[in-house]
Amino acid sequence: MTAPRAGAPRPSHERRVLLLALAGGLPGVVVALGLLLADPHSSQVRWTLGTFVVVLWWSFAFAVRSTVVRPLQTLANLLAAMREEDFSFRARAPGRDDALGGAMAEVNALAATLREQRLGALEATALLRKVMEEIDVAVFAFDGGQRLRLVNRAAERLLGRPAEQLLSRGADELRLADALKEDGPPVLDLAFPGGSGRWEARRGTFRQGGLPHRLLVLSNLSRALRDEERQAWQRLIRVLGHELNNSLAPICSIAESLASLMARGDHPRDWEEDMRRGLAVIGARADSLSRFMEAYSRLARLPPPQRRRVSVPEAVERAARIETRLHVELRPGPPVSMRADPDQLEQLLINLVRNAADAASETGGGVRILWALDRSARHLELCVEDDGPGLPQTANLFVPFFTTNPQGSGTGLVLSRQIAEAHGGSLSLENRPSASGCRATLRLPLQP
Repeated sequence: MTAPRAGAPRPSHERRVLLLALAGGLPGVVVALGLLLADPHSSQVRWTLGTFVVVLWWSFAFAVRSTVVRPLQTLANLLAAMREEDFSFRARAPGRDDALGGAMAEVNALAATLREQRLGALEATALLRKVMEEIDVAVFAFDGGQRLRLVNRAAERLLGRPAEQLLSRGADELRLADALKEDGPPVLDLAFPGGSGRWEARRGTFRQGGLPHRLLVLSNLSRALRDEERQAWQRLIRVLGHELNNSLAPICSIAESLASLMARGDHPRDWEEDMRRGLAVIGARADSLSRFMEAYSRLARLPPPQRRRVSVPEAVERAARIETRLHVELRPGPPVSMRADPDQLEQLLINLVRNAADAASETGGGVRILWALDRSARHLELCVEDDGPGLPQTANLFVPFFTTNPQGSGTGLVLSRQIAEAHGGSLSLENRPSASGCRATLRLPLQP
C-alpha cells in the first residue's frame, strides 16, 4: 500500500468508516463468490447469488457507516447550537449503559448547565445595568487608548450628551484626562456642562476581552460638603451662643442693678461693698468669656508642625514634672526619638496628663505613663492611664467645648487630637477593661 502524496486531500471520516466496513467484509465476500463459482449449478443461479452477496455486503457497510456517523452528526449539531447560545436542543440518548448513551447524556447535562449559567449571567447583567442607570454617580470605562467604552446615565447628564455621542471619544476631549490619572488627587475641582464643584475620583482597572480597561467613578461632594459646613456652623453658633449668653446675661443683670443703685438719691451704707461685689462678678465673667474666646482661637489657629528630632523619654519626663498635684509614675520604654514639633507634642502630653490627674484626684488614685513600639517598630504607642472613675460616655469626648470638668473649656482633647493627626497619628480614649479609670492611647509615626 503506497502512502498518500504530500498535499493530497485526506478522505473524510464518513468515507474512511465506509472503506473500513467494506474492507472488513471483503474477505467473506471473496470466499463466498469463490464458492459460488465452483458450484455446479447454472450460471444464472450463481450470478443471482453473487449479486445478492455483493448487495448484502454493501448494505451492511453503509449501515455501519450510518451507525457510526449519525450520532457524531447529532453531537455536532448540539455543540453548534450551544456555540450559538441555543441551549433548548436535547439529544435522545438510548441509555447510559453504553459509551454513546453516556456521551449523549453528558452533552445534555452540559447544555442544561450552560443554560442555567447563561440565565444567571443575563439576570446579573440586567441587574448591574439597572443599578448603573439608577445610581447618582457618574461611571466611565476607558480602553487602553483612553477611549470611552462605557458610560451610565448619570455620566450622560454630567457631560450633557447622550451615550451615542460620547462613546469612542478620548479622555482629553471629554476633559477627564486629569481625573483618569492613576496618581491624581482623590478630590478634584471640575466643571462640566451638567454641573461643577468638587468631585471625588475613584479609579480602578479591569479586563474585557483580554484587554486592560480603566474605570473612573466621579461622586459630587459639593452638596455633602455644604451640608457638613452648614451643620458645623450651626453647632458652632449654638456653642458660642450658649457660652456668650451664660456670660452676658449675668453681666447685663448686675450692670442694671448697679446702674439703678447709682441712680438712687439715698445710698445704703453698704452700697460700696455691693458695687465692689458686682464689679468683681462682672470682671470674673468677662475674664471667663475672654478665656473661652482665647481657647477657641487657639483651637482654630493650630499651625502646622515644625518637625525636629525629639527624644521621647525627655518629652514625657518634662510633661510629668509639670503636674504637681500628684506623683506621675513613669514606666520607661525604649529610648527612641522621633521627628515631631516639640512644643505641640509637649502640649499634647501635658493635656493628657492634666486630664488624667483631674480624674485621679476624684478617687485618690494615681497616673501612669508608658510607651512602646508597635510590631513594625515604625510607630510609637504611648499610654496615659489613671485610676479615676472612668468615662461616663465616650461619644462626645472630641466634640469642641464639651467637657465634664466644671472648670474646663472643652478644647484640650480636641486640640490634642488635632496635634496627633497633624503628625500623622491618632488619639483615642477608652475605659480600662480590667480596672477603674481611663486610658488615653497616642499613636505616632517615628518618621513623618
